Amino acid sequence: MLHYSSRLVCLFLSLVLLETLNASDQIPGAPQKKPIALVNGVIHTVAGGVITEGTLVFAEGRITEMGTRLAPPAGAEIIDLNGQHVYPSLIESHSQLGLQELSSTRATLDGSEGGLLNPNVNANVAVNPDSELIPVTRANGVLIAVSAPSGGLVSGQASVMMMDGWTWEGMTLKSAAALVINWPSEPDTANAAENRNSPGRQIRDLFSQARQYLKARESDPLRQRFDIRLASLEPVLNGRVPLLINADSVAQIQAAVAFAVEQQLKMILFGGYDAEQCAELLKRYDVPVIISAIHRDPQRDHEDYDAAFTLPERLRRAGVRFCISGSGRAETWNTRNLPYQAATAAAYGLPREEALRSITLYPAQILGVADRVGSLEPGRDATLFVSTGDPLETETQITQAWIQGRKVDLSSRHTQLNAKYLEKYRQLSEGR
Repeated sequence: MLHYSSRLVCLFLSLVLLETLNASDQIPGAPQKKPIALVNGVIHTVAGGVITEGTLVFAEGRITEMGTRLAPPAGAEIIDLNGQHVYPSLIESHSQLGLQELSSTRATLDGSEGGLLNPNVNANVAVNPDSELIPVTRANGVLIAVSAPSGGLVSGQASVMMMDGWTWEGMTLKSAAALVINWPSEPDTANAAENRNSPGRQIRDLFSQARQYLKARESDPLRQRFDIRLASLEPVLNGRVPLLINADSVAQIQAAVAFAVEQQLKMILFGGYDAEQCAELLKRYDVPVIISAIHRDPQRDHEDYDAAFTLPERLRRAGVRFCISGSGRAETWNTRNLPYQAATAAAYGLPREEALRSITLYPAQILGVADRVGSLEPGRDATLFVSTGDPLETETQITQAWIQGRKVDLSSRHTQLNAKYLEKYRQLSEGR
């Protein structure tokens, strides 16, 4: 039997080996050192129009100018795009990228904490910069993604992350983007609210305790002991951080909105399968919807097969703000397919321009980062990619990408395996 210290050494070595096996080989991009001018390209600003035969210049990680017939600044690196297309980063508005790696290996799963109420949990500090899934995701134009905690009733705070960086600090675009709440499926009736153990009552009690705690800290900070769980709710109660409430059914959505209005809190609805039926309520209180997935089955037997496919267009016609996520289909490994979720919505009625905005500008607006990403404008971060065509088309290839002006390595486990087996069959053909 191993001595206790020897077992600790073995455990440490096992964890190191596991981390090595799961670490990506790509080297994060270096900070931009001189201006870069992308010339002779088709620039899709998203917020505005399309600039053909355009030039886009960025320096020190920010877009400085763009238009037609622009003279690149002195000393700039000039990249001739030869008619290729420039887009802002696609944005996945809900995922567990960097928090989950291998579903069969517990040591690589860090998406949830024990217990029901964890408002103090911050997703960004747990993100693994060496995740193999990050290079795969950004290779398809998704350079920005929300990493969100899960589990319990109050899961913690979701973070907007950039898909490149040496550390989680370097990857974080917005640390506290929203507080994730999984709204209970039970009816939020008066009897349920009176039951101290009911999920809805526990959520309400948490916010009531936080208000009392903050008031006590303000009046006498020396006597009131610090409570990290309750203190973490201050930016939520002050309106700086919205709630991101996971709810699908009409009853859930109505109860969640009623809670946010009762507590005078900002709210984002996540999931929103029945959001169209609550359109007037959502518009009245300006509650945007993050549609959890387009590629999902109907939830009820009597519904049309394409109920999820047409939801974005139905919400648009109803005047409800929304964006599209691929979370319900894959939290991590298939996040790269985000543009095809939007493409399906476009095939089922959503205007093409709106489909593109639903995975660029609209999530940036909903998450409060539209002043940095989501469109191509002077002053915005140079977080963008170059492609051979429309990113909503599967044939399109991403040829170059930058995150805050840092050149991104577009190789991944997928491209490595592709090269490996191309070489295998080349050798086999030579041996015949």
